[in-house]
Amino acid sequence: MTLPIEATEEPTADPALAVPVPEATPSSKPTQPMEAAEGLKEAVSAKSKAAGSLVDTLDSWALNFGHVRFSLWDGIVSLGVILLVMLAAWAISRISGRLVRRASRLDDTQRLLTQKILTIVIWAGAFFVGIDLLGIDLTALAVFSGAFGLAIGFGLQKTFGNLIAGIILLMDKSIKPGDVISVTDAAGNEGFGQIRKIGIRAISVVTRDKTEYLIPNENLMINQVVNWSYSSRDVRVKAPVGVAYGSDLELVEKLLMQAAQDTPRVLTFPEPRILLIGFGESSVDFEIRFWIDDPEEGLSNIRSDVLKRVWRLFQDNGVEIPFPQRDLNLRTNKQFDRLIEALSTRELSQ
Repeated sequence: MTLPIEATEEPTADPALAVPVPEATPSSKPTQPMEAAEGLKEAVSAKSKAAGSLVDTLDSWALNFGHVRFSLWDGIVSLGVILLVMLAAWAISRISGRLVRRASRLDDTQRLLTQKILTIVIWAGAFFVGIDLLGIDLTALAVFSGAFGLAIGFGLQKTFGNLIAGIILLMDKSIKPGDVISVTDAAGNEGFGQIRKIGIRAISVVTRDKTEYLIPNENLMINQVVNWSYSSRDVRVKAPVGVAYGSDLELVEKLLMQAAQDTPRVLTFPEPRILLIGFGESSVDFEIRFWIDDPEEGLSNIRSDVLKRVWRLFQDNGVEIPFPQRDLNLRTNKQFDRLIEALSTRELSQ
């Protein structure tokens, strides 16, 4: 006799209490930092098996930095991209500079300003193009770039200040290449120099003795500068002259005017002027005032030429240039009288 066996259902688990079983995931591989290197690798492998094998060998020599894999092939491609971008930026900058220099509607200052702005724009564009070609994710470097940028900002604060100062000087045309300014050296001696070049950091000023000063652009913004050719290249030079009392003043004025007119570089218009400026202790003081339009050729040398011409004309016409003279008065006393008497007796005995 057999007993019937009833089929019983297995208890089922509550879906709400079911614990999900994690699925097996393939092990994550380090990612390539450069899309350009990977794409170039595939293109080379498709063209030539030998070249592809060489590229695979170079790509096998790699270092892993966390989830980033950097191989020798990546380094070669990165270096090539950087050199290519820099060469392209340099070539475009040179071509744009030539085009700007040929622009006849712009003056020298506007050409220089345009060229500097174009250079900054070109190199900034080259930087971002290079970042894009290298496939660098800037968001991943946000923290590092922020700290690095802060350090660079403090370190290059003066450099960027001088760059902005140079652009401002070119925009307002207060300082431009070719201007003649006063230059003071470390010892406090003032000299005249001509601006040869306005660079990114400093301007180059060449003096008459061929000494070249590099003055930061920022110093010209905050310090007082004497620009002898700011609004006009005409510069007035003064040459003082003294003559003896008793001289014919009309003749003196005529000779001083002739000396100025006979000297090269002195402009005929505005005409030189001769002024009597005072009566000194031992001379009647005159001043020759004349104009030149080439201050870059020097001021002291033209003043010297005029004074040498004055010297020759005064000698030819008998005009005396005085020099200080002093009378010596000796007070008499007993010792002095005995000394004079002794000297007189000695002379008589001889």
